Formats: sequence, structure tokens, C-alpha cells
Amino acid sequence: QVRLVESGGGLVQPGGSLSLSCVAPADIFAISIMGWYRQAPGKERELVATITIGGRPDYADFVKGRFTISKDNAKNTVNLQMNSLKPEDTAVYFCAALGTRYWGQGTQVTVSS
Repeated sequence: QVRLVESGGGLVQPGGSLSLSCVAPADIFAISIMGWYRQAPGKERELVATITIGGRPDYADFVKGRFTISKDNAKNTVNLQMNSLKPEDTAVYFCAALGTRYWGQGTQVTVSS
């Protein structure tokens, strides 16, 4: 069973920052486009950002200029730096590997004053 382990998240005030990390098994990480998705209550899961094996990022329009996805190949880790957070960013954030074949357990991000 492939296990993606997420960390980070929590409660932050509007305008604040949070960082998420996801560790994947080395063999999966090496061949995967890695991604971050999110799901807010009552809404469908949506793509936030992806990063290719070569490190090319891509972002949903609603996070461009605020979020940064990166990867650390030595640690088999993909990161999501979230700045200028808004209340509408509140959701459970999921890490995904091999497209959407494998998922992490999700980590809660709450943006509230």
C-alpha cells in the first residue's frame, strides 16, 4: 500500500502563511507528477497545484501569485507554501501522486480571524 504522509496545516489569520509537506515513497516520487488538492465542506475536491518530475509547477488560477509548490528530490518531499491566505482557502488539503492514483490522508487548513 502506497502511503503519502502529509504535515503542516492548522489555523491562521487572513493574510497569514502556512506550509504543507508531503513525503512519498521514493519509487513513487521518482516517477510521479505530484500534486496538492483541496476540498472545502460541501464542495468537490479541486486541484490546487502540481509539479512535474522535472520540477515544472502549475497552479490553479485562484492560488497563482500566492501559493508556491516545490519539491525536494533528496527527501522525496513535495511542499506547498501558502501566503496571503484567505478565508476561502479553508479546506482539507490532500497530497496526490501518480496523478490522482495515490492520496494522502489530508490536512486541515483553516483561515479565520
